Amino acid sequence: MKRILIIEDEVPLAEALKYTLQKEGYEVAIASDGAAGLERFTRDGADLLILDLMLPSMDGLEVCRRVRQASTVPIIMLTAKDSDVDEILGLEMGADDYVTKPFNMRTLITRVKTVLRRIRKEAPAAGEEPLRWGDIVMDGGRHEVTVRGEPVELTPTEYRLLEVFLRRPGKALTRQKIMVEVWGDYYGSTKTLDVHVRHLREKVELDPAHPQYVTTVRGTGYKLGVPKERSSA
Repeated sequence: MKRILIIEDEVPLAEALKYTLQKEGYEVAIASDGAAGLERFTRDGADLLILDLMLPSMDGLEVCRRVRQASTVPIIMLTAKDSDVDEILGLEMGADDYVTKPFNMRTLITRVKTVLRRIRKEAPAAGEEPLRWGDIVMDGGRHEVTVRGEPVELTPTEYRLLEVFLRRPGKALTRQKIMVEVWGDYYGSTKTLDVHVRHLREKVELDPAHPQYVTTVRGTGYKLGVPKERSSA
C-alpha cells in the first residue's frame, strides 16, 4: 500500500483528499502546516507528497526545497494561483507536477497514479539489457542510472524522462509526445517539460549550458544526441 502525505492547511480540502485517496487504496496522513509536514515526512516518510504552495509556518516552496535536499520522493504541488510564476517556482524547487485550485478530484487522482507509476521498480523483461547511450547506463532492474561510471540520483520524473530518450536515441521528439509519455494524458504548459529537461541536463551533461546528450530540436522538441567526442566512432 502506497503512503501519501498531504500537507494542506485547508482542512475541508485535506479531509476530502484523504477520503478520496483512501477509497483508491492509499494510506493517507495529513499535516496542516509546512513545519509539521516536514517533520512528519522526516519521521515517517511517504511514497508521495501532495504539497500546498501557501502554508503557515513554512511555505510549500521551502518544504519542497528541504525535502529535495534529502529525498527524490515525488511531489505534486497545489497552488491557488493560475500563473506561470507559481508553476515554475514549484518545479524549480523540485516538484514533479502541479495542480491549480480549484481542481477536479479525478484529475488529481489521475496525476497521483501517473506519478506513482514512475516509481514502480518492476523487474525488467527476461533478457532485457540495461539501456546504454554513450556514458549513460540505465539499469531498469535496479532502477539505477550511472553517468561516466558514477551513480546519478534522479527524481521519478527525471528517470522516466531519461528513459523516454534512451528508448528512442537520435530521434527528434515533440514536446507534446514527450509530455504524454512522461505525464500520461496531460496537456499542461510545455514549460513544465522544459524545467525538467534542464534539471536532467544538470545531472547528466558535462556542461549543461552546452548539452550534448539531451539536445534541443528547434521548432520541435528534444532528442538524445551523440556527444561530439563519440560522433566519429
